[in-house]
Amino acid sequence: MAKIRSTAFFCSECGYESSKWAGQCPACHAWNTMVEEPTAPKTAGAGARRATPLRGAAAPVCLKDVPADSEERFTTGSEELDRVLGGGTVAGSMVLVGGDPGIGKSTILLQICRNYAKNGKKVLYISGEESLRQIRMRAERIGEMEDDLRFLCETNLDLIRGVMEKDRPDVAVIDSIQTMFSENVSAAPGSVSQVRESTNVLLQLAKGEGITIFIIGHVTKDGQVAGPRVLEHMVDTVLYFEGEKNVSYRILRAVKNRFGSTNEIGVFEMTEQGLREVPNPSEYMLEGRPVGASGAVVACSVEGSRPILLEIQALVTETAFGIARRTAAGMDFNRVNLLMAVLEKRCRIPLSHYDAYINIAGGIRMNEPAMDLAVVMAIVSSYKDIPVGEETVLFGEVGLSGEVRSVSMAEYRVREAAKLGFTRCVLPGSCISRIHIPEGIRCVGVSSVSEAIRELFG
Repeated sequence: MAKIRSTAFFCSECGYESSKWAGQCPACHAWNTMVEEPTAPKTAGAGARRATPLRGAAAPVCLKDVPADSEERFTTGSEELDRVLGGGTVAGSMVLVGGDPGIGKSTILLQICRNYAKNGKKVLYISGEESLRQIRMRAERIGEMEDDLRFLCETNLDLIRGVMEKDRPDVAVIDSIQTMFSENVSAAPGSVSQVRESTNVLLQLAKGEGITIFIIGHVTKDGQVAGPRVLEHMVDTVLYFEGEKNVSYRILRAVKNRFGSTNEIGVFEMTEQGLREVPNPSEYMLEGRPVGASGAVVACSVEGSRPILLEIQALVTETAFGIARRTAAGMDFNRVNLLMAVLEKRCRIPLSHYDAYINIAGGIRMNEPAMDLAVVMAIVSSYKDIPVGEETVLFGEVGLSGEVRSVSMAEYRVREAAKLGFTRCVLPGSCISRIHIPEGIRCVGVSSVSEAIRELFG
């Protein structure tokens, strides 16, 4: 008799299944991602059940027959998180929250659960990593919990499914998906098979029962959610927490959102009482700004609909070796090399024998082209050792010909600068005629990098 295989090879990136090992995944073409794991038994288990958008809806319907108000949103009690989600959470949606260990994933979800319970929602917090005593110790720092917020410490997904179908909570939190396991899969918790099967079961509960489910996911050393890539494809929203452990501020960013934009960010500060919202991140980014120091320039970037003022720092010094060194923290390294090449070619500034270090203060990461002009002026300021005025803010995209191109939402950027007390704004000349200049700030339009250098350094 032919031998029956009880194992298969899965791709840890996309979840592709194969009967034999391969060095490269045939689906996503990733190298060395095929791992051998036990296969699920061919039974009508949890993976065989269908997920329907509405209870009892087994026949296709026309869009005109669907009620226009079927998308029910409710606030999380946090304006920053609501902005990232696109106005609040949608009933029956799945939200995946990822981030480095200790960055605050469990803390913010516990705060959200408390807010939901205060608003009359029935909430179930399921933890597979902490005991009830540990959760209580963390909850005492945040504040008093409501009676509608229930806790469960369990990792068996079959038992969790039974509890959720019996209690019918409005919101459920899974902390974390890598600790959950299904008895229908013989693989270890956290493996590709278990993560995929667990997410499938939770997806059926979210869509079939109308439960909003938040899932916490661990990340790898590359910053991606651990497990198969199909995990991000199955959920409705993917949120990532960014920030350094030694910095108290955290950035919440959406990389996928079926119910809103992915351009918005939320800013939080880690305190002893949990995560606190930062309604004006520009003030935080400019705290401790040096006075009269060369190489420090204030730029205005836009994330979604929010203008943020950032401090761009540059340090240009003669190299001690034959090859100049380039370092960029908080922005694209290749973009910095491109801008320095523009300075050498178009402005005749010899930078080939100088080391250049570029940094965005505050630990935030931005890749908007509107910061090009500020980066270029910071490099020139450090090279000439001439400071840019403290009252000056800059923004504009720099092209390969040395021209300064227009950017979007120029008026919002100027208003944000004027609100924080800046009196001069250097921006693309093509934007001057399209904006209303507020009182107290002087706008200077430039058409090229050379013109901006003459304006700032004479």
